[in-house]
Amino acid sequence: MIRVLLADDEPLIRGAFAALLSLESDLEIVAEAATGPEAIEMALHRRPDVAVLDLHMPGKDGVEVVERLTEALPSCKTVIVTGHAPPGRVRRALTHGVSGFVLKAVSAHELAAIIRSVHTGSRCIDPALADAVGGDGGGDGDGDGDGDGAPIEEAAERAAHKPRQGGWINQAGAPTRRSSGQW
Repeated sequence: MIRVLLADDEPLIRGAFAALLSLESDLEIVAEAATGPEAIEMALHRRPDVAVLDLHMPGKDGVEVVERLTEALPSCKTVIVTGHAPPGRVRRALTHGVSGFVLKAVSAHELAAIIRSVHTGSRCIDPALADAVGGDGGGDGDGDGDGDGAPIEEAAERAAHKPRQGGWINQAGAPTRRSSGQW
């Protein structure tokens, strides 16, 4: 059984993910949180295997929670789910050990598969997010040196309208194959 913590400041989204993921026989929702500090507290108390975190939460954002959990609970894998993310924040999360970074457009079925994958040690990054940050590894692309970058909605929109040749980007950078849109 994979123990999962869900953190999102929007009760409808958090509740929907909790309800849908609870239908998976190998996933157990052990805690839910609405803020970054609450997510950290719950994680330290409940010790989940995987924490699924919204990027934008009150108190501490998802990246700050990842930083704290990497330090305090290194066995807990982390997945950030977001509607949009500046490339600099994606890079920062990847630098601090996030195991997954996906757009909120992900289905519950895909999220369950991602949770299973990161639990086994893989890294799953949405192709739109990977395309947005590029492969240069430095800066955020907007030239001001602040690391915030431009929103990635344009890259996500492009990715949503082009056929996928494989699926999610895994730890080695190669597509993880899926057929007929299923994991």
